[in-house]
Amino acid sequence: MRLVIARCSVDYAGRLTAHLPSAPRLILIKADGSVSIHADDRAYKPLNWMSPPCTLKEGSDPSDGEAGVWTVINKAGEKLIITMEEILHDSSHELGVDPGLIKDGVEAHLQELLADRIETLGEGWTLVRREYPTAIGPVDILCRTADGATVAVEIKRRGEIDGVEQLTRYLELLNRDPLLAPVKGVFAAQEIKPQARVLATDRGIDCVVLDYDALRGIEDDKLRLF
Repeated sequence: MRLVIARCSVDYAGRLTAHLPSAPRLILIKADGSVSIHADDRAYKPLNWMSPPCTLKEGSDPSDGEAGVWTVINKAGEKLIITMEEILHDSSHELGVDPGLIKDGVEAHLQELLADRIETLGEGWTLVRREYPTAIGPVDILCRTADGATVAVEIKRRGEIDGVEQLTRYLELLNRDPLLAPVKGVFAAQEIKPQARVLATDRGIDCVVLDYDALRGIEDDKLRLF
């Protein structure tokens, strides 16, 4: 990543036009080719930017008609023109491959918490196993109700149609096992999209909205079962 602090003005020419008058600003040039212009406010949001793929041409060029002009052009021919008056700082840093954001409450942690407190799905429910294996992959949680019925639980942070489809495939396989059948399904997520809820209901799958804080014992530990 390259960090440039400079007194500059900025013009955007494309589907829209925009002008930033002269002022000290931070210019970020990332390894993906993106260029963004920042002021000392607005948190993360840039004043203007050019997303990749784009090319950056720096410095003096007779065709620019002016020295100290940086021109960023994207594949649509739109231009971000940065007119440099004074460069106050210019440094480059190799950040390497980012491992990605590790969020609190990811599916694996939700699975662990729910398995430890499986009774929140129903009084007298017991855990059979986490990551119960099938021929097409493991079911997040296999458990039994107080009456001994088998339940397969699929856990997502955001419950969408593809998650319901995944659980449906697991149920089809599990119900072929005479030692488990009949197996019912529970689709559990911190948020369940309306379309996913409709599909789950149509297939006889219960939906549970998970409260992450409640699972950790911070708030009321009742789940909402719909």
